[in-house]
Amino acid sequence: MSQKILAKHAGLEKVSAGELIFTNLDLVLGNDITSPVAIREFDKEGFNTVFDKSKVTMVMDHFAPNKDIKAAEQCAECRTFAKRFDIENFFDVGEMGIEHALLPEKGLVAAGDLIIGADSHTCTYGALGAFSTGVGSTDMAAGMFSGKTWFKVPEAIQVNLTGSLNKYVSGKDVILHLIGLIGVDGALYKSLEFSGDGIVNLTMDDRLCIANMAIESGAKNGIFPVDSITEEYMKNRVNRPYGIFSADSDAVYSERIDIDLSKIEPTVSFPHLPENTRKVRECGNIKIDQVVIGSCTNGRLSDMAIAAEILKGKKVAKDVRVIIIPATQKVYLESLQKGYIEIFIKSGAVVSTPTCGPCLGGHMGILSAGEKCVSTTNRNFVGRMGDVTSEVYLASPAVAAASAISGRIVSPEEVLK
Repeated sequence: MSQKILAKHAGLEKVSAGELIFTNLDLVLGNDITSPVAIREFDKEGFNTVFDKSKVTMVMDHFAPNKDIKAAEQCAECRTFAKRFDIENFFDVGEMGIEHALLPEKGLVAAGDLIIGADSHTCTYGALGAFSTGVGSTDMAAGMFSGKTWFKVPEAIQVNLTGSLNKYVSGKDVILHLIGLIGVDGALYKSLEFSGDGIVNLTMDDRLCIANMAIESGAKNGIFPVDSITEEYMKNRVNRPYGIFSADSDAVYSERIDIDLSKIEPTVSFPHLPENTRKVRECGNIKIDQVVIGSCTNGRLSDMAIAAEILKGKKVAKDVRVIIIPATQKVYLESLQKGYIEIFIKSGAVVSTPTCGPCLGGHMGILSAGEKCVSTTNRNFVGRMGDVTSEVYLASPAVAAASAISGRIVSPEEVLK
């Protein structure tokens, strides 16, 4: 699939793994951390126009609402650039969201697109059958001006999914399971191509979560085939033609991995790498200090719904801080309308405006020395969320909510007995 999309955008009949190509872009993305660097490179090169003001987008989400003077200056730099070039899709406080949840929601990404973003989790959009990947800010600057970039065509790994997920098991458990199997460099500069009759049993939110964390196995991108679930999601969101690409029956893969979804259990990634996975029932008695439910990985409405289901009528454990972050304003509003926000607050959690916030140790949830956090985010590197002696345990919203109630890492079933 990826090679077909790349070939199309390079104006070539076909491409092969390892080939260097020059491609046209459908979208160039930056945020409040990476865009200022790109803007400075853009100006240093003397560029005086963007290739298409509707195909350059910036989202103020990492340190926004601004946490300090430096963060305010970075956002101001982005605002000035957006006004200078009349950027149509500039998202600031009040209308922004976490970028990789916001852009699909807004219909800015579609099947068959070729997208680069100065953020490693740009690979999220592969859930819609697009080729999307993270790049550096210099490549973002060149892309904003020219609408083009270069690639080395990746090999592909086929991930064959069968069966269906059990209750309280989600896409987060699937991707953690896969990364645990192959390691953080198991798909280095390769395309993770998901296939199999189990895909129909994954929701779009499951797919977005799985594609989001493809980078955590070293992959260049993750990509799902376009089916009725994809097209239903794009309906009334995407208002332009899109392309559906599918792998040939004799497509060449460097490896094939088979996963039976029905056998996956609630899974947690232990510090300090996403590959350090264990089933929740194997975690032991790990006391926690904080829970974070949100991020570009797990801040969508279905994530809010499962957290609310588990927290309803219960209280978070004494001495556990629970931070819940809807990924977009739309998710926040729908959560309010459905009563989820009231459930969260009554349980003892706090609810934030959309922001990446604590995920990257940005703000609103920094850990002190020795503290442990269960988080629905995507990385648990040393010092990722605060002090270098703190620990981050990656989990699904269901496990995170259950752990918030228990005060230690547990499965949802344990607190819902």
